[in-house]
Amino acid sequence: MKNVKTKKDLSREQREALLKALKARFEKNMKRHAGVEWAKVQARLEANPDKLWSLNEMETTGGEPDVVGQDKKSGEYVFFDCSPETPKGRVSVCYDREGWESRKEHRPKNTAIDMAAAMGVELLTEEQYLELQKLADFDTKTSSWVKTPVEIRQLGGALYCDRRYGRVFVGHNGAQSYYAARGFRASLKI
Repeated sequence: MKNVKTKKDLSREQREALLKALKARFEKNMKRHAGVEWAKVQARLEANPDKLWSLNEMETTGGEPDVVGQDKKSGEYVFFDCSPETPKGRVSVCYDREGWESRKEHRPKNTAIDMAAAMGVELLTEEQYLELQKLADFDTKTSSWVKTPVEIRQLGGALYCDRRYGRVFVGHNGAQSYYAARGFRASLKI
């Protein structure tokens, strides 16, 4: 069964196209990852086809993933969605399944937490979102759900972030809410 392709395999053409796009973005945005060498990132990507598949999911949903750092303990490279606005392929979603189920009508097709799990990625935390915003101005017209602390989620709420008026804001909504201009940004360690 070793040679059987799983759903999470990319074709050679898909891998090559993704690596080409990632390299071009990496080279265009060197300030996001000072001191990181592309050859080392590419070697790590090629050694982890499941993570490459997840990056492809980030890419195809409009996330424009890029390296934003390296974990000092594990040595893993950290990718965030770096699209100027929240990824278009991940909007109009409730925060999680519980929020989705609490809607009596007009349910969206999916939830941020379910989509992230299916993609093999994590929602950015509030802290990660603030770090991302130090690299450039993101979400000036949209907003992004962020991983919500358990104590807030237990009360029915969920957090989102955006940038308006030259500053970053953290807001809240009921986890069942969804908007055409709200999606989520993801992170992935490789």
